[in-house]
Amino acid sequence: MRDREEEARDAQRQQWQEAFEEMPEMFGPEASSPAAKAAALFRGEGAATVLELGAGQGRDTICFARNGLTVQALDYSAQGLAAIDAKARELGLSHLIVTRMHDVRKPLPFSDETFDACYSHMLFCMALTTAELEFLSGEIRRVLKPGGLSVYTVRNTADAHCRTGVHRGEEMWEIGGGFIVHFFSREKVDHLAEGYEIVSCEEFEEGEVLKRLFAVTLRKVR
Repeated sequence: MRDREEEARDAQRQQWQEAFEEMPEMFGPEASSPAAKAAALFRGEGAATVLELGAGQGRDTICFARNGLTVQALDYSAQGLAAIDAKARELGLSHLIVTRMHDVRKPLPFSDETFDACYSHMLFCMALTTAELEFLSGEIRRVLKPGGLSVYTVRNTADAHCRTGVHRGEEMWEIGGGFIVHFFSREKVDHLAEGYEIVSCEEFEEGEVLKRLFAVTLRKVR
């Protein structure tokens, strides 16, 4: 039998769908600072293909395409993916962007060693259990080419919202607006890095109501 925490985590999909419908530019039109840095890093490494997980409404997807990178943008919100497709058409970037609906708790729909790089901004700190994150980390490693980079950001346990709101298991709390956040310790970053070299793990702040995050860069080593 499913417990209340599991039901609450599963309800997040509808929560995000409704949020995207109500706010067409929920996070603003400009790329996030981690995406701009990742785009420069990927280009410097000679990457051509990027897998973006939890692409949302596409502000970072557009950033990668504008930098000449081919992007497979995955999200489980149809509303968000429709917004990305519309922006890509308007900006003449459709040839560089392919969208696909996908739940990252399931195997990634790609062959082994498909991508030069993977990127996700705050996907890892969504309502995913540690076991689900272990699975996702392994799937990303599977679809990356040897030496490929994975860049992700997560809210960390120094964030002011950590341990507030309704506890939803492990280090997950349902905070303002009904969204569940999985807050990361540095130990969790290390734990999820099996099969990777940790290139960097840097702390930064984002948003008008400051969120404290880690920006993690990993390189596939096996």
